Amino acid sequence: MEKKCSTVLRAMTRDGSARAYVINSTEIVNDAIKYHKTAPTASALLGRTLTATSVMGTMLPENGDTLTVAIKGTGLAGTTLCCADYFGNVKGYVANPMADLPPKPNGKLDVSGIVGGGLLCVMKDVGDEVPFNGTIELVSGEIAEDIAQYYAVSEQTPTLCALGVLINPDFSCAGAGGVFVQLLPFPDEEIIAKLEENAKKLTGLSSKFASGMSNEDILKIALDGIEYDLFDEIEVEYKCDCSRERTGRALKSLGKKEVTEIFDEAKAKGEKEETTLECHFCDKKYTFTRDEALALFE
Repeated sequence: MEKKCSTVLRAMTRDGSARAYVINSTEIVNDAIKYHKTAPTASALLGRTLTATSVMGTMLPENGDTLTVAIKGTGLAGTTLCCADYFGNVKGYVANPMADLPPKPNGKLDVSGIVGGGLLCVMKDVGDEVPFNGTIELVSGEIAEDIAQYYAVSEQTPTLCALGVLINPDFSCAGAGGVFVQLLPFPDEEIIAKLEENAKKLTGLSSKFASGMSNEDILKIALDGIEYDLFDEIEVEYKCDCSRERTGRALKSLGKKEVTEIFDEAKAKGEKEETTLECHFCDKKYTFTRDEALALFE
């Protein structure tokens, strides 16, 4: 059976007041859960952050640009870090994948509870320019509100952001996705009023995706009563680009002295003279013997 893909639909209001993005990220979130074996609340946190980061990646100006979103929380989850490329492909991890709390009184997963206070940091690496870094204090820890605040403060771009992740009893993801609507310069006041009214209808977003609603179905809710043009719909996925070569460079960055000491210590304990590095994003392991590691410095 062919694997389903997550998709991002991009559109713009016909009068140029706003641009809109809708993402069905269910497959991305399920891949992340399989890689990291996250508890339900950690799955919701990582899933929301991956969803937002994927859309933000599609906003990058040129192929080769990358974006990183870090939620540096003070709660049980610790830091959540996600990276996206120009095509919206994304990878990520949460420092404590087993972070979990009882649901809130309304039955929703307590994402803000495992995030706690802290910072949201966005780093953009765009071509030859100096990397852009924007940091704000978290306003809720629910991720969507924090992303909207980031755009308002750091990029002066009024943004509606809605995110949702619905977790099944077996800890898989039943539905996940998000909506971004960003105002462009000199928007029509009537359009703004309609967008604010439509935003109230985007509650239960994850359930809408789980029920089979398409990206365009969701877009029609977000832009109800507003004329718009579809730009495109692209496939995005959870994609880790780790490799033995890249892992070797990370090992080499420790310096020859420290790398040699790692193997000397293993030898002194009577253990195999090898070291294993694990990718944070996909949990793939790369093992280097002493000879292989020291060859990196030649």
